[in-house]
Amino acid sequence: MVTSTNAFNATIYDNLSFNFIRDIAPVACIDIAPFVMAVNPAVPARTVSEFIAYAKATPSKIHMCSAGVGTAPHIFGEMFNMMTGVDMDHVPYRSNFYPDLISGQVQVTFATVTSSIAYIKAGQLRVLGVTTATRVEALPDVPPIAESVPGYEASGWHGIGAPNRTSTEIIERLNKEINAVVADPKMQASFVGIGLTPLSTTPAEFGRFIADETTKWGKVVKFAGINPV
Repeated sequence: MVTSTNAFNATIYDNLSFNFIRDIAPVACIDIAPFVMAVNPAVPARTVSEFIAYAKATPSKIHMCSAGVGTAPHIFGEMFNMMTGVDMDHVPYRSNFYPDLISGQVQVTFATVTSSIAYIKAGQLRVLGVTTATRVEALPDVPPIAESVPGYEASGWHGIGAPNRTSTEIIERLNKEINAVVADPKMQASFVGIGLTPLSTTPAEFGRFIADETTKWGKVVKFAGINPV
């Protein structure tokens, strides 16, 4: 299995024992994992634009939590910083950050729909936007961040890769079988039920996607100066 984390790590780590793009033959993408930008309800912002204005006016009050340095919530938040000119203070956690976010110790996160939706529906968090370019089925009333920050798009993803010397015949067979599973209505319902968007691709399409993601997130990693800890 290959994921968006592989695309991040290609730039974060300069001593990996493998080259993600060179050593992995793309087989098939499986899903896209939408994220949300969510705040503690005490934050006086109900839209992304209001949050940007508030963050620029009171930078010392904005602490962005994540699951750790170099994780998707961290990198997605840093891209928000890069594209908006705000300067959220990153607070990495080694475990669950939700108790501190809900209690107001930290103010904002970029988290998966899967992990945050129960807190959003309970009113313990206020969601300002989704990170995908379009709305997501699980939160149909929530606008994309891109409506306020043009060009902003960030998603996790999962897919299947094989050793780079795997034959074309085997890769095509795997791709066909995996896409058939992803297209099954029951499987699609299962994906949507946990906040994921099923996605089928050809090996070539997935390869281009991986290359684009690696380049995209490499720029954000360098902008933010993210180093492994």
